[in-house]
Amino acid sequence: MAVTQFGLTDEQQALLEVADRFGRNELAPLAQKMDDDEWWPPEIMRTLGANGLLGATIPEEYGGAGMGMLESGLVLQAFSRYNHAFGLSWVAHDNLCANNIYANGNDDVRRRFLPKLCSGEWIGSLGLTEPGAGSDALGSMRTTAVRDGDTYIINGSKLYITNGPVADVCLLYAKTTPNAGSKGITAFVVEADTPGFKVAQKLTKMGFRGSQTAELVFDDMVVPAENVVGEVDQGHKVVMSGLDLERAMIALINVGMSERALELSVDFASTREQFGQPISGFQMIQSRLADMYVWVETMRTFCWQVLAECDLLEHGEAGKGEIHARSAAAVMYAANMCNQVLDNAVQIHGGNGYIWESEINRLFRGTKLLEIGAGTTEVRKMIIAGHLLSH
Repeated sequence: MAVTQFGLTDEQQALLEVADRFGRNELAPLAQKMDDDEWWPPEIMRTLGANGLLGATIPEEYGGAGMGMLESGLVLQAFSRYNHAFGLSWVAHDNLCANNIYANGNDDVRRRFLPKLCSGEWIGSLGLTEPGAGSDALGSMRTTAVRDGDTYIINGSKLYITNGPVADVCLLYAKTTPNAGSKGITAFVVEADTPGFKVAQKLTKMGFRGSQTAELVFDDMVVPAENVVGEVDQGHKVVMSGLDLERAMIALINVGMSERALELSVDFASTREQFGQPISGFQMIQSRLADMYVWVETMRTFCWQVLAECDLLEHGEAGKGEIHARSAAAVMYAANMCNQVLDNAVQIHGGNGYIWESEINRLFRGTKLLEIGAGTTEVRKMIIAGHLLSH
């Protein structure tokens, strides 16, 4: 699908095309099996690393590509056109885990973990959400980390962890000071082969089925104090510094899915015949396609703009102010519009769209997660309204 170059440099446009070609040639053929069997392609991350498509925002000295947030989002957008489940796993690895470690970790932590994450030798995950804590992930956190000499002993569990079953590294949050509300939390980098680290169950989902999701349990897991990311008891700052970037990034999954849905719908409407003519000749079909086009165009440019604004932030500026509202707005709008685009796409496809094995059905089943993950639509509205009313 042709994409406007407005707002993109020639280099950014070229990157989008490279990622699109990789998505079409390498990721699309995996999508059906990943969805049918909840299967994970074991070598894909190393392949991405070899092609310079991991560690997008990590400087070259740590093995990354040294790009900005917008460039990283363009890669995610392209991947999500052809395999949105993999796109989600990619952004959990590259942004939620690796970028957070780079942004908040000291040089020792960076050098020990980032090169293998950037090469694809290791897969990363983020351990924040717990069984009893979703939108109130910080205030209701029960996983604990107790100091014991040069180590911490961690006990607790995390739920809905993207990449959980396949990750080698987890950026994990735990309470180091009890009864401190949303404060008193510390971030740790934990290797999955650490004794006491257990994948309790792999979760079966409605959509994004190829993106592996798990419940993780920690039983007297001993983690070196040198694996702390940021400052002790200041994990809430690590969370908040990353959440706005996460939201702005994840919005691009919606863009890629919607672009693909529009492309499939135009092709189907042009070839599907009813009453002696292609259904594209009917004004009601044309109306749906026109609406879908406008939604795709507006979400794309808005999401690009917010990611470009994220690139202008100094470390620690996210999680408050205008960018806090705009990142919430970008992902909220993109998720809402993606839902509408896919609803129309399935309607255009008719019975074909309702069949589980169809590509449009796979896209449709993925829409709801994007209104829940990284802060629900309701939380996003609270952030936006709070910003408006504070002024």
